[in-house]
Amino acid sequence: MRPTDPAAETVFRSITGPLLAWYAGNARILPWRMVHPDPYRTLISEIMLQQTRVETVKPYYEKFIHELPDIRALAEAEEQRLLKLWEGLGYYSRVRNLQKAAQAIMRNHDGKIPADREKLLKLPGIGEYTAGAIASIAFGLPEPAVDGNVLRVCARLLDDSEDPTDPDFRKQIRDQLRQVYPAGSCSEFTQSLMELGAMICLPGHPNCMDCPLKKYCLGFQAGTAPALPTRIKQSPRRIEIKTVFLIGSEQGRIALRKRPGKGVLANLWEYPWADGELTRHQVEEWLNKRELHSMEIRPAGNRKHVFTHLEWQMTGWEIRSTAESPEFIWATPQDLQSLYPLPTAFKGFKPPV
Repeated sequence: MRPTDPAAETVFRSITGPLLAWYAGNARILPWRMVHPDPYRTLISEIMLQQTRVETVKPYYEKFIHELPDIRALAEAEEQRLLKLWEGLGYYSRVRNLQKAAQAIMRNHDGKIPADREKLLKLPGIGEYTAGAIASIAFGLPEPAVDGNVLRVCARLLDDSEDPTDPDFRKQIRDQLRQVYPAGSCSEFTQSLMELGAMICLPGHPNCMDCPLKKYCLGFQAGTAPALPTRIKQSPRRIEIKTVFLIGSEQGRIALRKRPGKGVLANLWEYPWADGELTRHQVEEWLNKRELHSMEIRPAGNRKHVFTHLEWQMTGWEIRSTAESPEFIWATPQDLQSLYPLPTAFKGFKPPV
C-alpha cells in the first residue's frame, strides 16, 4: 500500500494509542529525554544522533552540554574547542553547521530556538528531519521527524516496497503522519516511532512478536516485514591508499599538520601522510626531503577507516627523529589530548611517546 492510498491514514490512525502505551512503559532512559524537553538539548542530541549510535553519543552529549550549556555558549565557542568536543564523532560538518545555526539564532531570534518548522528549516544544517524533531519533541507541534527508523516502521506497516531514499516517499510519509498526530502527545508520538524502529522494528531481523503494532502491520501479516524497506544497491566506496608517519622528536613532541579548510575532515589535525603504500626506503627519502633525520624507523601496523563513500587503507611507520621540521606543528602528548582535535581515522595508530 502506498502512503497516498486513502486506507493508509486508517492504518496510521490505528497505531497511535497502542504505540503511545508501549512507549510509556518501554522508553529507554536517555540523558536528552526530559519530562519537559529543552529545545537546546533536543537540537544538540538530534544533530549528534545523525548517523551515530545512541551509546556512542551519550558521553559526547553530556560533555558537550557541560562545556557549552546554552545557545550563546555554542555560538561564541572557538572552533578549535568546538572540534575538540566533537573529536571522534565524525561527520564534522554537523558541528560546524550547529554553530552556524546557533549564531543565526542569536542574530535573528533573540537567542531562542524558533518554535516554527519553516523558521527551523532556514537555519544552517537543519533539514526536514531535524526541524520535525525539534518542532514536535521540544515544542509539541504535530510535525513528523522521518528518519531511517521511522521510514522502516512505516514501510512495514503499509507493506510498501518503495525505495526509502526517494524524497517523494519521505514526503508522503510525513504528510500522512502529520494527519494523525495526537493532540497533546506530539512529543511522545515522535519519540515512540523512533524508539520502535530502534528497539523492535530492526533492519533485517524485526522482533515482530514483541511489537505492539503487529495487529495493524500489513508487512507482518504478509510475511514481508524483514525484507522491507527495499533499498537500491549503493555504488562501491572509493579506496585511497595512504602511508601514515608517526613521528616523535627527541624533545618528546609529535608531528601534526592541519588539514585543508575544505573537503573531508576540514580544519582538523592529522599525522603527516603520503599517498600510496611506501617502502622503508621511500619512507627514508620522504623524511630526508624534510630534513628529518631518523634514529629509528619501524612498522606501526595497518589500519582501515570507512567514510560514507570513501575508504582509507593506511600503513603506519613509527619514526624517531633528531630534528623538528618547521613543516609541521610539534605537539606534546598532553596537547594531543586536550588541544588538537584528531579524527577517529588516525586514532587507531598509537602516537609515538
